[in-house]
Amino acid sequence: MNAVNAGIDEQLFTYLNESFRETSYYQLLGLELKLLGPGYIELEVRPNEQHTNAMDLVHGGLIMSIGDAAMGNAIRSLGIKGVTVDCSVSFPGAARLGDTITARAKVVKAGRSLIFAEAMVYANEQLLGQCKGSFYKIGNIEF
Repeated sequence: MNAVNAGIDEQLFTYLNESFRETSYYQLLGLELKLLGPGYIELEVRPNEQHTNAMDLVHGGLIMSIGDAAMGNAIRSLGIKGVTVDCSVSFPGAARLGDTITARAKVVKAGRSLIFAEAMVYANEQLLGQCKGSFYKIGNIEF
């Protein structure tokens, strides 16, 4: 399924879509870009056995990774290049094989050099992870 452009510049959308598909870590995790708007993103992953922990639950590292990827790309949807400075995650729920995991992230505040974002990660609309992150602006996206 192709990602939906929810209101960003079409050239930036095309660039981010291609960049997302070419990112090796996102490929490794199986992340899919679903929707991209100004300062907002939705990502999805369908976990497989490689994503589970010793209790046959989806590993928290996948939840943290999709949250961080969502926050970082929400920032990129504003044309900003940023790197994670700090990321915290709370895990109020757990996912199992067969669940579809969705992350929804938004930019909370974009300052001159620091950007704050948050992501909520769900499986079948059950909250799995609450992520908050701080990002350092290293420049603007040029395409």
